Amino acid sequence: MVALGPLAVSFAVFVAGFAVVLASWWLGGRPRSPAQTAPERVPFGGGADPRVHAWNRYHVRYYSMALIFLAFDMEMVFMYPWAVVFVREGLIAMVEMGMFITILLLGVLYAWRERALEWA
Repeated sequence: MVALGPLAVSFAVFVAGFAVVLASWWLGGRPRSPAQTAPERVPFGGGADPRVHAWNRYHVRYYSMALIFLAFDMEMVFMYPWAVVFVREGLIAMVEMGMFITILLLGVLYAWRERALEWA
């Protein structure tokens, strides 16, 4: 026979989520009237009008550096469990890690060649 416990819990979570959405719609603030003036619609930023849009503040090089950082961060996440497996597996684990580091090294060399690591 199929256990209905997980199904009941899933249904209860769904109903609870629906109840929260419904309550936020019912208790939440009503839409603002269109009679607001332009300064009332601008987000408050210390009393000053925003000079640029929020998406225009950061140069694309910060995103490329963040992606390179994430690649090496994921390398460390992979290497910690590998150290435990290396004790059991031996040479096979060493070859797998060598291939992994080679692929990452090729990525760094490509980024270096494309000048993704330079700020100027």
